[in-house]
Amino acid sequence: MIRRLNKYDHDTCLKLLKTKPAENLFIIGDIEVYGYEQEFQKVWGEFNESGELIAVLLKFEENYIPFAAESFNAHNFAEIMINDPSFKMMSGLKEITEQIEPFLNQPYKRKRQLYYAKCTDLNINGKSVELSTVQQALPQDAEALVKLLNSVPEFSGSTMTLERKLRELKDGSSRSFFIKTDGNIVSTASTAAENSMSAMVVGVATLENYKKKGFATKCMIKLCSELLNEGKELCLFYDNPEAGAIYKRIGFEDIGFWMMYTYR
Repeated sequence: MIRRLNKYDHDTCLKLLKTKPAENLFIIGDIEVYGYEQEFQKVWGEFNESGELIAVLLKFEENYIPFAAESFNAHNFAEIMINDPSFKMMSGLKEITEQIEPFLNQPYKRKRQLYYAKCTDLNINGKSVELSTVQQALPQDAEALVKLLNSVPEFSGSTMTLERKLRELKDGSSRSFFIKTDGNIVSTASTAAENSMSAMVVGVATLENYKKKGFATKCMIKLCSELLNEGKELCLFYDNPEAGAIYKRIGFEDIGFWMMYTYR
């Protein structure tokens, strides 16, 4: 049986989602912030014959994110999406989205596959890493951080603005760490979509002339240590296996692929 979930299902819903907090980063975060009754956000759940919740489908604006702990009714999840005039995107773990894709009776405009990695424990081989040069960003550092990201080729398509960075640093949905040299920020790492159980690592960047000095690794270690000490799992996306090397060196492990479909 599939039905809309509401606030009275919250504990049951989180019990399922927290079995994989990193994998369910976006669903957990959106539910914690917006709940079940918003017009732009809806949550459905599938229950088995024993009345146990086995799958969840979250709609946030035009995007749908499914999650299932076991075999689920992919056809009915697809029907929910098809019957929504605002449906434009589906994203989620590959092993789940690939079950729904055949039932979405319209061609997608774009299909993107990213490596999905998570970290539950740092691996620095017992080494003591000097982190005294790593600073946590305050709102007054927002402008310099945005300037750095906009000057790094890998982030040329970034949607980060000064206003957004300021808001994130102020409301606690994101935190950033950086290293300064010669009065300028030269390397940084940040989080996004933080919730009570997990967070996503984003915006790992270093200016070209300061690469291969271990700066990004230090920012990552400082950032990850703080979050792990708070009991949170960390996750991140990457699309280039070579780019994943820095993450794997400090304890990230691939957990699959994250798919993003764009329709219409």
